[in-house]
Amino acid sequence: MSTGPAPEADARPLVSVVVPTYNQACYLPACLDSIMFQEYPRIEIIVVADPSPDATFGVLEEYAAGLSETVSYASRYDAESDTVERTIHPRYPAGRDLLIILNGTRVGHGGSYNQGMRRARGEFVTYVASDDIAHTSMIAELAAPLIKNDADFSYADMHIVDDDGRILRRFSLPEYSFHYSFADWYLVGVAKLYRRELHDQHGYFDETYTANDHECYLRFAMAEARFLHIPRVLYSVRSHQGREQDVHSPESWNRLMRESSELAVKARRFLKGKE
Repeated sequence: MSTGPAPEADARPLVSVVVPTYNQACYLPACLDSIMFQEYPRIEIIVVADPSPDATFGVLEEYAAGLSETVSYASRYDAESDTVERTIHPRYPAGRDLLIILNGTRVGHGGSYNQGMRRARGEFVTYVASDDIAHTSMIAELAAPLIKNDADFSYADMHIVDDDGRILRRFSLPEYSFHYSFADWYLVGVAKLYRRELHDQHGYFDETYTANDHECYLRFAMAEARFLHIPRVLYSVRSHQGREQDVHSPESWNRLMRESSELAVKARRFLKGKE
């Protein structure tokens, strides 16, 4: 499904955004809108939906059907007829492709990342959790250093928000160094964008990990991919307080912390081996 071609004058590379989703139907449309209305001109959205106990599949069907909707605004007063004329235009920007993958059985978040990334056509890729919000300039600002070949992987700061959109805190990440970003702790990859070829060269997400993004991006860093921090809030992460379930259950969270601790030790050993 497409919202039409991007403006011909803008030849920036296609960006693919994978949205894995499970049991988050109430958050999904706002998440997709936050990607659809990015300032960047060429975006492919790949939703990978596991079968859920909520209305996820129905929400996606309704969302796709609405891509051709039009909206209007008051634009001119006609004094002769004493009427206000309205300008009608498409609801969604041009230059958006939406691919929806409905899984018959659950593959989990790591499997969903990999399904989406393997289908991605963009030169640059990322994934956005289906209950989070990408701020309007996120892709444009993260893509800029990749386009200029100043980096292979760019990342930014974020807000932590509650279910009402209230900001609980700002999460500011350090300027990149392998030591601070991987050996101290994992501090790079929520609001992020990177070259798809990194997966071609260094593999996809290890589905045996809960901390699969940490493990994957550590591989990128150990292979000397160039990381760059943009010190701006470009993303809102929704707090899971009060809905600690599935991947955010206490058991899963404890496993993630244990895995990330082991990966930090692995990063320290890698640094020590380079001394």
